[in-house]
Amino acid sequence: MAGNDWLNSYLEAILDVGPGLDDAKSSLLLRERGRFSPTRYFVEEVIGFDETDLYRSWVRASSSRSPQERNTRLENMCWRIWNLARQKKQLESEAVQRVTKRRLERERGRREATADMSEDLSEGERGDPVSDVSAHGGDSVKSRLPRISSADAMETWANSHKGKKLYIVLISIHGLIRGENMELGRDSDTGGQVKYVVELARALGSMPGVYRVDLLTRQVSSPDVDYSYGEPTEMLSPRNTDEFGDDMGESSGAYIIRIPFGPRNKYIPKEELWPYIPEFVDGAIGHIIQMSKALGEQIGSGHAVWPVAIHGHYADAGDSAALLSGALNVPMLFTGHSLGRDKLEQLLKQGRLSRDEINTTYKIMRRIEAEELALDGSEIVITSTRQEIEEQWRLYDGFDPVLERKIRARIRRNVSCYGRYMPRVAVIPPGMEFHDIVPLDGDIETEPEGLLDHPAPQDPPIWSEIMRFFTNPRKPVILALARPDPKKNITTLVKAFGECRPLRELANLTLIMGNRDGIDEMSSTSSSVLLSVLKLIDKYDLYGQVAYPKHHKQSDVPEIYRLAAKTKGVFVNPAFIEPFGLTLIEAAAYGLPMVATKNGGPVDIHRVLDNGLLVDPHDQKSIADALLKLVSNKQLWAKCRQNGLKNIHLFSWPEHCKTYLSKIATCKPRHPQWQRSEDGGESSESEESPGDSLRDIHDLSLNLKFSLDGEKNGDGGNDNSFDPNGNPDGNATDRSAKLENAVLSWSKGISKDLRRGGSAEKSGQNSNVGKFPPLRSRNRLFVIAVDCDTTSGLLEMIKVIFDAAGEERTEGSVGFILSTSMTISEIQSFLSSSGLSPNDFDAYICNSGSDLYYPSLNPEDRLFVGDLYFHSHIEYRWGGEGLRKTLVRWAGSTTDKKGQSNEQIVSPAEQLSTDYCYAFKVRKAGLAPPLKELRKLMRIQALRCHPIYCQNGTRLNVIPVLASRSQALRYLYVRWGFELSKMVVFVGECGDTDYEGLVGGLHKSVILKGVGSRAISQLHNNRNYPLSDVMPLDSPNIIEAAEGSSSADIQALLEKEGYLKG
Repeated sequence: MAGNDWLNSYLEAILDVGPGLDDAKSSLLLRERGRFSPTRYFVEEVIGFDETDLYRSWVRASSSRSPQERNTRLENMCWRIWNLARQKKQLESEAVQRVTKRRLERERGRREATADMSEDLSEGERGDPVSDVSAHGGDSVKSRLPRISSADAMETWANSHKGKKLYIVLISIHGLIRGENMELGRDSDTGGQVKYVVELARALGSMPGVYRVDLLTRQVSSPDVDYSYGEPTEMLSPRNTDEFGDDMGESSGAYIIRIPFGPRNKYIPKEELWPYIPEFVDGAIGHIIQMSKALGEQIGSGHAVWPVAIHGHYADAGDSAALLSGALNVPMLFTGHSLGRDKLEQLLKQGRLSRDEINTTYKIMRRIEAEELALDGSEIVITSTRQEIEEQWRLYDGFDPVLERKIRARIRRNVSCYGRYMPRVAVIPPGMEFHDIVPLDGDIETEPEGLLDHPAPQDPPIWSEIMRFFTNPRKPVILALARPDPKKNITTLVKAFGECRPLRELANLTLIMGNRDGIDEMSSTSSSVLLSVLKLIDKYDLYGQVAYPKHHKQSDVPEIYRLAAKTKGVFVNPAFIEPFGLTLIEAAAYGLPMVATKNGGPVDIHRVLDNGLLVDPHDQKSIADALLKLVSNKQLWAKCRQNGLKNIHLFSWPEHCKTYLSKIATCKPRHPQWQRSEDGGESSESEESPGDSLRDIHDLSLNLKFSLDGEKNGDGGNDNSFDPNGNPDGNATDRSAKLENAVLSWSKGISKDLRRGGSAEKSGQNSNVGKFPPLRSRNRLFVIAVDCDTTSGLLEMIKVIFDAAGEERTEGSVGFILSTSMTISEIQSFLSSSGLSPNDFDAYICNSGSDLYYPSLNPEDRLFVGDLYFHSHIEYRWGGEGLRKTLVRWAGSTTDKKGQSNEQIVSPAEQLSTDYCYAFKVRKAGLAPPLKELRKLMRIQALRCHPIYCQNGTRLNVIPVLASRSQALRYLYVRWGFELSKMVVFVGECGDTDYEGLVGGLHKSVILKGVGSRAISQLHNNRNYPLSDVMPLDSPNIIEAAEGSSSADIQALLEKEGYLKG
């Protein structure tokens, strides 16, 4: 572009004219010295972005003395503005396309799900939207937050729950968490969520019927933080010692439990914690198991007391809670606090970062997938307001309010949902501590003349700091407490106050806008808002009527509320959208009526408290009229004050916990069902008597179910294939007979082994022959989870690892587990053709982690037995026949549209499918649909599952959502007590798409370089997030074996790391 004098002239013309203060958006167009900023006008009005760098460019250009330099700078700015405008249009177009695509996908999924579920409904059952259960849990607002006029109702409720002894686990991983002197605001991870979870744990621990509450978080032993964050345990003492505490015991109360995971001696932000989540989960399982046993001895008559619920807070804890819920078979709750999809949408609209840059900075895709998994695993999702449900959660594939309403209605009518599940959403506002709040009953009119003009020495210092602004400090104070952010709409409030003369005559305005030293040191956004406020004060000549102190402490906030209440003032929140509005509750607790925005959480608060007026935040006349009405009408003011004080206890922690516990009570109880024999349960025992093993037989026959794979002849081509009637259990009579025969056969086989074991003991040989399963007698377990291109490659690696174990394998101190995507029939064929014995392995994790088998002690009858208690762990939200039909329909749509044959890429493989694994053949791995698309499609239709590409990309296994090979290892820990830290998992350099779960946690991982399925690596590239976001490659639990390592090399490596005896 040659010459740009025209641009210079145009900018100077705008600079000379400038807009008036009456313009709708003038507050954003004012510069520090009262001059109009053309750059800011272009950026904020024409383009829509707050491009501060562009603003600095304009400052440099305008200050340039050389015309040539100035023209060059302006030309550069012109091109940048043009480019930003183009980006804005592109982003707007992309946003519209995303919304349209999401809407079409949601509507299509809803239609298909509704069609599947409507097959067996009559016309009357299909439609009555008015009588359907609410999309948010089926409770009306009044039933969610009933009004209680007396504390007697709470006492009655407390007495009815004193007999219960519940154990609750809360999880909040990131930030610095401690019970006292919380460092709120130290960093972005240590904020309101930290205070919320600590106070929730403290309040729950004081509730009747709750025996123990554990708040699990990260142990941080870093020189950069206080030593208290490295303490393993911290007891949370109740705020009020008079609270319900009759069930005190040895381990009762609320505790912060700090689990060590991640980099030692280093405090890291939440975005860097993702690779270490499995390590936290493993440590948390160990703590919960130990605590459940201890509570069992104290209050459970010797039976373990498992958590009644595990509650995750934020995405990282939601991911952890889902894995814990699956490993322990315990109900899960989830609170998002803030959500990844909403943040992603906001960042994309700003246009400063691309999607890839956003993901690199915030690991946003990993966070979103964690939130989707939390939706998959949660019984209940707890939110603070309805706005969070309607505007944030509905962005997720796993939650659809309309479909949730249909599913809830079918459940109420006792009609099958065909495997579809949707978590319930419960609105429970955060609690507050009110026991130390004493509203002032004094009236300013009864104070001696001049008291507020000259505050008494005992008055809080913040009072005089505010009162010095006012000409007449005796007038009611209109109080606004918010940071200087455009979203808080403070400028509209000042305009409303300035343009309403009756209001100015009756009241003063106090603006508490955070803390500041100098305007120049504030962010551009905050300084812009503050400057706009100052100029409006000057325009309307509000000196002596508006206070805007520079500094206040957190401890001053209660005194500020008291001052406003003492002057018979009003609290105002005019934000465009307020997610919750905690300050409204705080103000009500001190006796302040409110005027608040009608958008967001204040609607729910007003419905309960009925202590003020709601207004349109865009209508300044409406704001002024509402404030004037409350300030001038003393009877209305007194009524609103009384209503707020009368109902404020509904937002107290006891009331919050009461609602919380009532929601937990609606969850179907789930916990480990077996009754393990305590006589021989520890794998570290070196001896076991025949009597102990006989008790094990009794345990097996009464409490452990077994499935049989095929007949005696080994013909097991179809391992419990799809049942044509949609019943995953098949024929109940045949199954009962099958189980009965299995138990009888096992009893005979184990009895024979016991007799052999007894004679062996007498002769001084192996004393652990009778122990079942054999893994209980091992010192270490080597888990072979190598995903090779061929079975011959797998056999080679097995032999190398067997040889590396050396004498410890011969002695029996090291056992082996085969973890694979193959069926048990394929494993049997593989062992037979390879010359291996079923007893070479202590357990077989099959079908990508959906089946678990042990070698038979009576091989004359059968070679393997399956642990169906494992199925009770993983069957949660398994879609069964409804899922299978949808998957088959999806497979039929996967055709090679680019090829001439239009061949189907994915097809069902019924002969490879089992009750808990639906297998599909993939004809062209390179054309296979990305797993993220399949997972998204299933979630949109309320179907929960875990799809995995395996067998070198030629097979797709679809298993229960909380099942995996890594979860199977955790089950062995929970079921048989074999510690995860004593397991060594061998994996290749690449593997099936569940590979990431095997390379993380407390177990040791050995990565065999140069080994693994190469063809499947491209399927990992189609993930929502890169593997680097979840692989803890710097963990001391991970070691690498060089490519081409022999058994001797691996043995030396294991001995060096202490995994084998040197």
